[in-house]
Amino acid sequence: MHVCLSLPRTRVDRSSRLVMGPVPCVSLNTGAQMPLLGLGTYKLVGAQTVLQAVDAALAAGYRSFDTAAVYRNEADVGRALKELMPKYGLSREDVFITSKLGPKDQGAGAMAAALHSLSELDLDWIDLYLIHWPGTQGLEVSDHRNPENRPVSWSALEQLQIQGKLKAIGVSNYTPHHLRALLRDCTVVPALLQVEFHPRLPQVQLRSLCAEEGVVFQAYSSLGRGELCSDPVVLQVSEACERTPAQVLLRWAVQQDIGVLPKSSCPERIRTNASIFDFSLSS
Repeated sequence: MHVCLSLPRTRVDRSSRLVMGPVPCVSLNTGAQMPLLGLGTYKLVGAQTVLQAVDAALAAGYRSFDTAAVYRNEADVGRALKELMPKYGLSREDVFITSKLGPKDQGAGAMAAALHSLSELDLDWIDLYLIHWPGTQGLEVSDHRNPENRPVSWSALEQLQIQGKLKAIGVSNYTPHHLRALLRDCTVVPALLQVEFHPRLPQVQLRSLCAEEGVVFQAYSSLGRGELCSDPVVLQVSEACERTPAQVLLRWAVQQDIGVLPKSSCPERIRTNASIFDFSLSS
């Protein structure tokens, strides 16, 4: 049984280290194009660490970068991109930047928090801004203030989108219950849902709901927090394809048109994680 099919390899200009083939994109309900591959920046701490990771990512062809208020690195990500984009001949319009509302700012603090993210990133607009969690920091899950705060946050994001400060808005870590409630009451349909997704967590119900409502589904923790890289089936496919387990797992998602956000501070791993568009897994 064939488990891997080779596609034409991406051409690389060794002198510039710039990948010469664009990363495939998915269309948001705003009409914006979002690259299927983005660099996750969770746990990337320190200006030099962030700069090195962003440099490696831009060289490898990444054009999407995912941060959040709770990562405490928005300012470093913004500075790194501003410094490095000219090196690769890129303008602001060439990169797609995502950030997220922290749980402590859910509700009345949402607008100020989103504007603070804009300031930290030193941007005129954020391409995609998400409510990071459905809950509010310090409240029990069952607290009645959680379902009261969520629509307040969403209304603030809708206003900022109208003002052009947020080009698209969405949610992260929402369950089907949370997403249905939002869809019932919102004026602006969320552009995207970002959740944990991998072969052990296929999120069938959420994916079906997103497909019905025109909400793009995006994955984080595609490697199962690293555990799936030693899974026997993944290792078998990896050996057959002559690819790393991480490449196989990332390919499994993007081949289903699901965006991925692999995170790493290692330049070589950042590069290999991007090499997922020149082969195909069999059904």
